[in-house]
Amino acid sequence: MSIGVLDLFEHMFSVSKTAFFILAVFLIFPTPLLAQAVSGDVAARRAELESELGQLEKEIDVQRKILENKQRESISLERDIAIFDAKIQAATLSIQARNLSIKKLTTEISQKENTLSALSSKISREKDSLAQVLRKTNRLDSFSLAEVVLSNENLSGFFRDFESFALIKNGLQSSFDELESARQETKKEQTVLEGRQLEQEELRYIQELQKRSIEADKKQKRDILAASKGVEAQYQKIVQEKEHDAAAIRAELFTLQGSSAIPFEKALELANRVAADTGVRAALILGVIAEESNLGANVGTGNWRTDMHPDRDAPIFLEITKRLGLNPDTMPVSKKPWYGWGGAMGPGQFIPSTWVLYEDRIATVVGHSPPNPWEPYDAFTATGLLMKDNGAAKGGYNAERLAALRYFAGWKNATKPAYAFYGDEVMALAEKYQRQIDILQRN
Repeated sequence: MSIGVLDLFEHMFSVSKTAFFILAVFLIFPTPLLAQAVSGDVAARRAELESELGQLEKEIDVQRKILENKQRESISLERDIAIFDAKIQAATLSIQARNLSIKKLTTEISQKENTLSALSSKISREKDSLAQVLRKTNRLDSFSLAEVVLSNENLSGFFRDFESFALIKNGLQSSFDELESARQETKKEQTVLEGRQLEQEELRYIQELQKRSIEADKKQKRDILAASKGVEAQYQKIVQEKEHDAAAIRAELFTLQGSSAIPFEKALELANRVAADTGVRAALILGVIAEESNLGANVGTGNWRTDMHPDRDAPIFLEITKRLGLNPDTMPVSKKPWYGWGGAMGPGQFIPSTWVLYEDRIATVVGHSPPNPWEPYDAFTATGLLMKDNGAAKGGYNAERLAALRYFAGWKNATKPAYAFYGDEVMALAEKYQRQIDILQRN
């Protein structure tokens, strides 16, 4: 029996030296949190990307101000060419900025993955150390005081070692808890970053669609220069000819996502009715509907079974179509892109969970219930009401642009540079439609 106790003390001495060393390391060099663990190379790369991104965003703001100022000027060849140049440059810079932002997020996610791996390894090592100490203390606890006395060992030394083991065990447990807490916090931060990266990828995908718009703008610019031969007087003659062709404007088809195209004159009539009820400018309503239809057309036509969020929207969609007496399998919705969910309905591209929040108000305006998201007047009304809630009825470029951004990205994200392209495009479309409205009113 005494031999077992002597063996135990030998093990205690060996283990205690190791454990004390481990404990000292963690007490002197505490586990750093993620914010403190960024390596110099990663931090430097991140700073470099942030600097580049900041410069691009400044350049985008310059182009946006040029665009805003030029749109307020009277029509001229110089003015319209400058608008095309500003739109093309702003869209190009915006795509570059998004690519940089994604690189920055990818760097941060990679760093967090490395931190998680290091923390997991450290936790594993501490678990092994803690298990070893626990095995030895449990063995120590199994000896009675009589057995220790009979072994002729020094009692004070025995209890001193016993207290040392307890201290080591508590220290290791505390360090283990800190490591686990740091690991969990890092995991949360990594999840947030991955969500932001998904958002950035979504925006980059949408902005890739802008390239088509950029090419269209370049073609229009070439056409203008070819027709006018760069001469202001010739350009003004072309503009006047277009202004006198009011009949062509009225007959021009206004494309609607999820519904049949209607003549511009009809679209304007609906927008004017909604404007009277909401206080939101008719041209702005047309701009939002046109932008949503452009984006929706690019996404394509989907089906609720495969493209709609199964919990948030699908049950509501089935209820909406049931009340309208429609077959859900034949009603067009936006197709699910690779980065998220589709399922937006009709010209206003409302998802079912948002549409249902506006149903009663829409019904009050249009005079029938339930309203139909694929019906142009109902869809225009929904857009007008949401834009009014977003602050568009205040009027003015800035308020209308912000309302459009809120329509697309929500209030939380509306002021983020990543979403600026949507507001710019809506305002450009609104300006285009306002010119057409002005022509019709003069004729």
